Amino acid sequence: MNKKVMVGMSGGIDSSVTAYMLQKEGYEVEGVYLKLHNRDDGYHEKNLGFIEDVSKFLNIKYHVLDLSDKFTQKIYDYFVQSYLEGTTPNPCVKCNKNIKFGAMLKFAQDNDCEYLATGHYVKTDGEFLYKADDKTKDQSYFLSQVDKKALPYMMFPLSTYKKEDIVKLGETLASVYKKITEKNESQEICFVETVYTDVIKRHANIDLPGDVLDEEGNVVGEHKGYMHYTIGKRRGFTVKGAQEPHFVKELNPKTNTIVVGKKHVLEVNEVITSGLNMYIDDTKFTATVKLRYRSVSVPCEVVIENKKAIIRLKEPSFGVATGQLAVFYDGEKVIGSAWIESTK
Repeated sequence: MNKKVMVGMSGGIDSSVTAYMLQKEGYEVEGVYLKLHNRDDGYHEKNLGFIEDVSKFLNIKYHVLDLSDKFTQKIYDYFVQSYLEGTTPNPCVKCNKNIKFGAMLKFAQDNDCEYLATGHYVKTDGEFLYKADDKTKDQSYFLSQVDKKALPYMMFPLSTYKKEDIVKLGETLASVYKKITEKNESQEICFVETVYTDVIKRHANIDLPGDVLDEEGNVVGEHKGYMHYTIGKRRGFTVKGAQEPHFVKELNPKTNTIVVGKKHVLEVNEVITSGLNMYIDDTKFTATVKLRYRSVSVPCEVVIENKKAIIRLKEPSFGVATGQLAVFYDGEKVIGSAWIESTK
């Protein structure tokens, strides 16, 4: 009897090709669509239309799993609260841990599937995660908080492909796939239709002008409300008499002030993290660390004590934000991750 695999299907080309590939390899495939929020703009209907067409073409059944309550509680509320508290959230990381490779994996196993497959660009050998071959699409950063116990049940058929190869394959498969290649790519954060501030505006007044301070605490300008800013931002506030660019170094929600400085004041050499998810048992090691998704990995030494990781960077990093994720790599291999609490 063929092994059964559940494919997380979004209506996009990556997950649609994933289902095709696995069926071609001889797996018994079923699909599942996650309903994560209650958008009423036709978002779900459009996605389900594509999934319906692909499922008919492959002759597979698919499920709709409504996790909107859990998503609101674990992801959406956390996202909003983070900005209110002056930190920068990473909802995709939380979603992968709690929803996709938490609740969706449980659903797959409850439906007698041996594996859960998705269209993520990442590799796994059942023990570790590794960077995908297509480094421009690599999603190992976003999956690095997934529980180690989940890894043996995860499959990523796109791990060795380039995105353009998947699109080209989709264009040749059938008209239902070609239609999917012609639609817009989904945005990075599924519930942010425009910019993040539009989401926060539904829950708080974010337009509260306040003072811009220098490092000594002197008032040097004005800003339009602390929630408009993230660490490292260089626009949208005034600094009187500034001849050089100034960057946001700190956000203070209680006083509605932001601290700014020239680039060198954003230099960070040490990072304190908590909420560890480690794939190795070592409490002291050297590695490279990514301190945000779009950053270059930096060599570092890591010491873990009292459930915190102290990361000493071997070269300075700039614009490191609390609330973001630090991901440790040994070459291509992900060896763990932790949430950034503070910097020095």
